[in-house]
Amino acid sequence: MAPQTSIKLTYEDYAAIPDDGRRHEIIDGEHYVNPAPNLRHQAILARLGVALCNHIWERRLGEVYFAPVDVRLIDHVVVQPDIVFVSAGSTHTLTPDYILGVPDFVVEILSSNRSYDERVKYGMYERAGVAEYWIVDPYQNEVKIFRRSGAKFVAVPVGETVTSPFFPDLTIALRDIFE
Repeated sequence: MAPQTSIKLTYEDYAAIPDDGRRHEIIDGEHYVNPAPNLRHQAILARLGVALCNHIWERRLGEVYFAPVDVRLIDHVVVQPDIVFVSAGSTHTLTPDYILGVPDFVVEILSSNRSYDERVKYGMYERAGVAEYWIVDPYQNEVKIFRRSGAKFVAVPVGETVTSPFFPDLTIALRDIFE
């Protein structure tokens, strides 16, 4: 959990954190630390990432990035989503070190701290204006999809496959993600 502080941390504070193999993020100016993901998490990331990358690159839809990649969403927020999609022609600033702005599509794969992704990051992505957020649950073998409707996320029903309007003609079977 994040410590209670009166000082809101910035990207500069974040960049000064030594690399210790754990995932560091700043949300609403507070420092969060999570351990490195487990092997199941990484296997799911690879399967889902390959499916997305092949589709996106073949159609030149944009760029896909994987954690650890820094995303400076808004003031006092620096996160490392598991998968980030930035569509072609978007207004995001891609620097050599980080993505500045709100990505179109974000995926988080649950690992050691379920409530962090389902509550803290969900609320932060919703407030920041992320268009689509997937929470991949390797313990329940399910994917929860949330799409923007006005200022809020709306849950999208998921069956045996997942799709996104960002990736036309792409359907991914859940069994292929969770093998």
